[in-house]
Amino acid sequence: MKRKLYDQLISWKSDQYRKPLILEGARQVGKTWLIKEFGKNEYNNVVYINCANNDFAKNLFVRDIVPQRIIRDIVAYTGQRIIAGETLIVFDEIQDAPNGVTSLKYFCEDTPEQHIIAAGSLLGIVHHPNESYPVGKVNILRLYPMTFEEFLWAKGNEALSEILTNCEWDEIEALSSRLEDLLRQYYYVGGMPEVVLNWITNEDVQNVRKIQKRIIVSYANDISKHAGTQVERIRMIWNSIPSQLAKENKKFIYGVVKKGGRAKEFELAIQWLIDAGLVYKNLCCRLPEIPLKFYENFAAFKLYLLDIGLLGALSETPAGKMIINNDVFKEYKGAFTENYVLQQIVPEDFTVYYFSKDNSRVEIDFLVQVGNSLVPLEVKAEENVKSKSLRQFIMIDYVEKKLKGVRFSMKPYIDQGWMENVPLYNVIGYIRKRASEVEF
Repeated sequence: MKRKLYDQLISWKSDQYRKPLILEGARQVGKTWLIKEFGKNEYNNVVYINCANNDFAKNLFVRDIVPQRIIRDIVAYTGQRIIAGETLIVFDEIQDAPNGVTSLKYFCEDTPEQHIIAAGSLLGIVHHPNESYPVGKVNILRLYPMTFEEFLWAKGNEALSEILTNCEWDEIEALSSRLEDLLRQYYYVGGMPEVVLNWITNEDVQNVRKIQKRIIVSYANDISKHAGTQVERIRMIWNSIPSQLAKENKKFIYGVVKKGGRAKEFELAIQWLIDAGLVYKNLCCRLPEIPLKFYENFAAFKLYLLDIGLLGALSETPAGKMIINNDVFKEYKGAFTENYVLQQIVPEDFTVYYFSKDNSRVEIDFLVQVGNSLVPLEVKAEENVKSKSLRQFIMIDYVEKKLKGVRFSMKPYIDQGWMENVPLYNVIGYIRKRASEVEF
């Protein structure tokens, strides 16, 4: 399978100012596979150390943190030569090795010629007890679940993906039936690599759901193992997300989690889920001004799952509702579709909020900062694609800003001047197109 982050790994390797790389991300998003594939293709050999349940790794960084000594021990343990520039050293699950994360600072300072990648879960690396994070001494990349683009690649539809990337609207409309079918599959399968691989191999809906539920159970086990006193609150938040997203107004309501629930009771639990990479928090923006971060409203936000396929499994949505016809685009008040759109935008590393105006029903699903430009996005999953809030926002409330909106729906592409309607299966292609047209 092809991952877009691979190109950034290539850039890291060739960077003369390269530092040890931390590849972070939620569990089971494909970090280990990607590193091994990269090492196999781009280096003469890979020295791979899995630090989980490994006595050698457990003691590797304890005696001292001297890179030359550590490398000698690794050579002795693995029987492999390590040649700077030709060998990739991999520390997988580095959070399980005491002082492993801290050691990267010394590799950066003392042996910058060595090519080192460390991988681990977001939570384990950032919140590793009794260790200092090597700020400024590492490069960092983050891997997310597979996007719809990567799903198309995995399905052998590279040519179709290129048409979307180039925003070739006439060809896209001619291929709409095929694209809708693939999008329905993606809604059900999602972007967890193991699930995608099983689907492209067998196309067995029951196996897909079994794997998704197994992943959810593994996350539940992580919560029990690492969350301390917050375990029950985290579970309550996690299990409430489908019902939060199924509301007409998807703003997170503590009372949905627990009657009488308050922020102070659940804010640590929410932060744990964010730190673990299991949810995306989309804050409300009070004013559509650049930079959006200046106008954050911390009291209002929405929570989305890291993966649309896991959202289907967590909510136990039947396969027939998602794969056989377009019901999934129309039902559940757009819960899946908003989650899908955000899942495509987040890996592109744009600043994303939602906008809600005080004392008004005007709400913009996503407000994206692209360079020096703002792009208001409205998501429509149902047949009715009237865009009252978007029109009010652009044509009346903030007309002086001369913004151009976009509505993602299942309708064909059309440019209406103040707004463009873009098919849902081309979120990434369109956002990149808009980005290419603005100044950074």
